[in-house]
Amino acid sequence: MHGFAYKNGTLHCEDTDLQALAQEHGTPLYVYSSGTLLDHYKRLDQALDGVDHEVAYAVKANSNLSVLRLLAEEGAGFDIVSAGELFRVIKAGGDPKKCTFAGVGKTREEIEYALKHEIYSFNVESEAELRYLNEVAADLGVIAPAAVRVNPNVDAKTHKYISTGKSENKFGVDFEAISDLYARAASELKNIHLRGLQMHIGSQLTSIDPFIEAVDKVAPLASQLKADHGIEFWSIGGGIGIVYEDSLQAGSEAWWSSKSDEERPLTLAQYGEAVVPRLKDLGLKILLEPGRAIAGNAGVLLTKCLYEKKGSAKTFKIVDAGMGDLIRPALYEGHHDIVPIKEPAGEVRKVDVVGPICESGDFFCQDRELPDFQPGDFIALMSAGAYGFVMASNYNSRPFPAEILVDGGTATVVRKRQTLDDLIAGES
Repeated sequence: MHGFAYKNGTLHCEDTDLQALAQEHGTPLYVYSSGTLLDHYKRLDQALDGVDHEVAYAVKANSNLSVLRLLAEEGAGFDIVSAGELFRVIKAGGDPKKCTFAGVGKTREEIEYALKHEIYSFNVESEAELRYLNEVAADLGVIAPAAVRVNPNVDAKTHKYISTGKSENKFGVDFEAISDLYARAASELKNIHLRGLQMHIGSQLTSIDPFIEAVDKVAPLASQLKADHGIEFWSIGGGIGIVYEDSLQAGSEAWWSSKSDEERPLTLAQYGEAVVPRLKDLGLKILLEPGRAIAGNAGVLLTKCLYEKKGSAKTFKIVDAGMGDLIRPALYEGHHDIVPIKEPAGEVRKVDVVGPICESGDFFCQDRELPDFQPGDFIALMSAGAYGFVMASNYNSRPFPAEILVDGGTATVVRKRQTLDDLIAGES
């Protein structure tokens, strides 16, 4: 569920009119619901009641300082993948001692930065990385906390670009090799503290089955590593999917209750009900690393229709946002519901919604039946709170959009729109 709905004929974020925001701040414009962010975080936290746990928000999903601050104030931990993300967490008031550092290509500078800030653990992706971590820690005269990422070879049945738990993916160490790696590390790597175990099988999973398969497969390994090496935590990853199609309707509890068990997407409560019984007797702290599940449906991208172009084969609605603002549709045909800010009541037409960038891949939808909005009208691209602004670029020398965080009827600019001068800052 989320805080976006039509009220008095216009789309609102909580109690804030998005038409008014678009007119005041211009477009493209990202808008986030603080109430939705907090609700999703709390639902995940409650879903893991019964086990010692921590929700470690995946910063890569949405790294705006105000979003991070909101979650830090609720006690969230953070899953980071770069020194820059750790820097952001610290600047937002987050505790580096509640950060786990993932990613396959950590540099020496990043490792040193994280060690100096005493992060909770490095999630190590290979034996080579573990040995390099030991080397850097020895040079600094410290002990590096580490967890190796196990690749359980479980098919998450998600898009190939966001699958991470199969043997052909670049992430993690093969399941069969983990025990021997921990044994070698314990005897040879004197500047490594084997603190935990980590796994992640993919993103945007809307079925519980892959999660259950992975947990059932890896749980005995986690128990063995606890007995042999005294590990204290098991990070079971993230990957819980969100509703992209019917996104606006999914903000209502009535939409969820109208679905049969077979039709209803995986809920946070169902996830907890399935995994908690499998985790509660392990005696390990459980880390959960959700990003999209917290932020995805908490944000929209507002854009303005500039022109309508009618061709012999298609009708194009040309808007002022492009793939540089939201790349998911162009990158892997990610779906985003598109809704007019003014509540529609008229006809529906089959159109392509496209941006201004000089690429044929610069589209938000193709051959989709949509309400017939007109040039000058504002529309919202739903479910844009995760992997939206964080993947933005200045391609075609287009400035980054602004970001706004809404709390009830209060809208705060949490990132100013980039200026043309900002575009060339640092160049000569």
